[in-house]
Amino acid sequence: MKKKDAKLPSARLCRNQVIDSVTKFAKNIEAEQLKKRRPLRQFMRWLSKLAFWLLTDLTIEGEDNFPEQGPLIVVGNHFSFVDPAAFVRVSPAPLEFIGGAVNPHAPTFILFIPRLWGYLPVKRGTGSTFALREAEKVLNRGGFLAVFPEAGNWAQVLRPPRPGAAFLVSRTNAKVLPIGLDGMDQVFPALKRFKRAKVTIKIGKPYQPSTITGKGRERRRQIDEVGHEMMRHIAQLIPPEKRGHYSDDPAIRAAAQGTEVYPWADSVEGEVKGQVS
Repeated sequence: MKKKDAKLPSARLCRNQVIDSVTKFAKNIEAEQLKKRRPLRQFMRWLSKLAFWLLTDLTIEGEDNFPEQGPLIVVGNHFSFVDPAAFVRVSPAPLEFIGGAVNPHAPTFILFIPRLWGYLPVKRGTGSTFALREAEKVLNRGGFLAVFPEAGNWAQVLRPPRPGAAFLVSRTNAKVLPIGLDGMDQVFPALKRFKRAKVTIKIGKPYQPSTITGKGRERRRQIDEVGHEMMRHIAQLIPPEKRGHYSDDPAIRAAAQGTEVYPWADSVEGEVKGQVS
C-alpha cells in the first residue's frame, strides 16, 4: 500500500509528470505535442544512419515492404535497449514509440536519447491508459506506431507478448509490419573490442491481423491470439536458435522456459529492485 505523501502531485500533474528524481520515469507528453519535434527527429534519423554506418556491419532486407501510409503498427523482437534505433534507421516515415517509462537495462549516459526523440511512456505493471489512449490517436490519424510486444529486453530469445499491441489492433484495425532484429545486443560489446557488430534488420510484409469480435473472456482470448500471431511473424525474421517460445524445435522451446516470466507481473515499475533479468 502506498504511503500518504503531502507532496503527491495533483491529477493534472500526473498526466504531464516530470521525470521523477528516483525512478527517472519519462514524462507523459501527448502525441500531438510530439509532432512538433519533427525537425529534431529528422536530424536524429540522419544521425542514426551515420551511426549504423560507422559502428556496425549492417544488412537491411525488405525495405520496400514499408507501406506508404498507415495506420500501421511496427513490431519487432526486443533483445537490446538499442533496438528502437534500428526502427528509426529503417522507417521512411515518422515513428511514434510506445515503451517503458523506465529503461532498466540501458546505461545512464544513453537515456537522454529516447527522451529527446519523445515517446509514449508505459509504466509497467499498470493499465497505462495514457500511453494506450495517445497511441490510439496516432493510429486513428493514419500514423505509424512502433511497439516491442515483449515489453522488455530481459532475454535474448523470443517471448510471449504483453497484450498492448494486440489491444491497439482491436481498437484501430491497423495493419502490422513485423521486423526481425539480429545482432543489436552485440553493438556495445563489439565496440569495447574495437570491432563492428554484424547487425541484420529484416522487414517482413505488412499484414492485416485477425478480426477481434468477441466479448469478455472470448475477446481477451482473441486479443492474445493476435499477439501470438505477431510473434510468429517476427519469429520467421530472426535466426532459428533465437525464436524461443515460437520455435518449431521442441529443444529450443524447452530451453526458453522461464524467460516468459514478466518482471512486473506482480509489481509496478519502479518497485522492482536491482537488475531485471
